[in-house]
Amino acid sequence: MATSTESDLVSVIVEDHNSVERMFRELEDSSLEPAHKRELTEHVIAELVRHSVAEEQHMYPAARRSLENGNEIADHEIEEHAEAEQLMKQLENRDPAAADFDEVLGRLISAIRHHVADEENDLLPKLRQACDERELAELGQKVLDAKRTAPTRPHPMAPDKPPANRILDPGAGLVDRLRDRLGTGA
Repeated sequence: MATSTESDLVSVIVEDHNSVERMFRELEDSSLEPAHKRELTEHVIAELVRHSVAEEQHMYPAARRSLENGNEIADHEIEEHAEAEQLMKQLENRDPAAADFDEVLGRLISAIRHHVADEENDLLPKLRQACDERELAELGQKVLDAKRTAPTRPHPMAPDKPPANRILDPGAGLVDRLRDRLGTGA
């Protein structure tokens, strides 16, 4: 049975990367109104958190299983997630008009672009070679499913490796989505 590559792991991850890059380009527009900058920053943070959680639950364990240096690669990527999460936490309740908002946002954008380049130039091609189409399709679906229940806010102290993250992330995600609907901050 042939599987479509439209929702395989690599396609899902690259589409997320492209979506975030479009938001970054909009955030880099110096004429952006502060209210829209705040809204867009919150949206990009939610997307980055959901994406990171899904990668940590499914893509990095696949790398550990399938790649000769998978542990090293996964550990490096998780470390980059942790650094980005600290920056997201700094932005979470910061006023876009604050003197250092753009500096912290710029550091986040730079860190994520570096991370994306690492994944797209190294990890994803290696996974494409190491995994068959069926496994890539299953992983793509698992990533999409994980994003539906993932947290939408940074939780720097939360576990980032299975099994703890798979147990705790959906609960944090539920609480985050409730907070998002109620419009409450930290």
